[in-house]
Amino acid sequence: MYITVKQASEKWGISDRRIRTLCAEGKIPGAFQEGRGWKIPADAKKPSDGRYKKAESLLPIIDKKKSQLDNARPLTQGEIERLNDDFAVEYTYNSNAIEGNTLTLRETDMVLRGLTVDKKPLKEHLEAIGHKEAFDFVGELVKEKAPVSESVIKKIHYLVLADKREDRGVFRRVPVRIMGAAHEPVQPYLIEPKLNELLVSYNESTEHIITKLARFHIEFEGIHPFIDGNGRTGRLLVNLELMKAGFPPIDIKFTDRMAYYDAFDEYYVKHNLSAMENLFAKYINERLDMYLEILTS
Repeated sequence: MYITVKQASEKWGISDRRIRTLCAEGKIPGAFQEGRGWKIPADAKKPSDGRYKKAESLLPIIDKKKSQLDNARPLTQGEIERLNDDFAVEYTYNSNAIEGNTLTLRETDMVLRGLTVDKKPLKEHLEAIGHKEAFDFVGELVKEKAPVSESVIKKIHYLVLADKREDRGVFRRVPVRIMGAAHEPVQPYLIEPKLNELLVSYNESTEHIITKLARFHIEFEGIHPFIDGNGRTGRLLVNLELMKAGFPPIDIKFTDRMAYYDAFDEYYVKHNLSAMENLFAKYINERLDMYLEILTS
């Protein structure tokens, strides 16, 4: 006797997406694919999940490296701009690719240099340009130490959503669903109060910045305030706060998109923040290593 992915999801408290991944990885004995779905033995045991351990062991290491960075020769404005320019191309490529943009890294670089890529839609060109302009704007906000606010969020989104002029910087007015996600975004009339509640909670939090940003990012995407561009806007907000705190910006890779998606499901299905926290910590740790190597070489 076999059960469906949906039935296994309800039985084990794991998202549909995660169960399909486990099936594809052969981690559910006896499961097999039939058409587009999976058949899972009714007596199959819930797979153990050793993926997510608390990131606390990495946080002290990150704090130590951040202290070393603070005490090192300060980067000149020119050096910061050069590092951010190099970072911006790959960041724009990855953040857009996660959302379905098909421009390659090289094509993204070409578009940001003012060139047109043959056979690629105008929409994808505009997404690349808009994201780069939004990242440049975030850099200006960092210099001003501007607090995150509804106004700042809308301004970042306005630049991100360059291909949908009527929806730029405007909260959505219709209900939406995120396909395959374990969480349903709030109704339109709740967007503003929920977002304001999130901002107050974030500003009052005394958690480590990595922990509080992981929580803020998941909750922001859960509210899903805009009709499109939420992911790109949310990741830019994370970098705004990291750079204001003296950390380098991070770039979640397209190749890590499944781990990124799973982190949302872990939070909403199991109330487990560690997956996103670990992902952020990994990237921050790597970026700190890069900056320290530059300053000490």
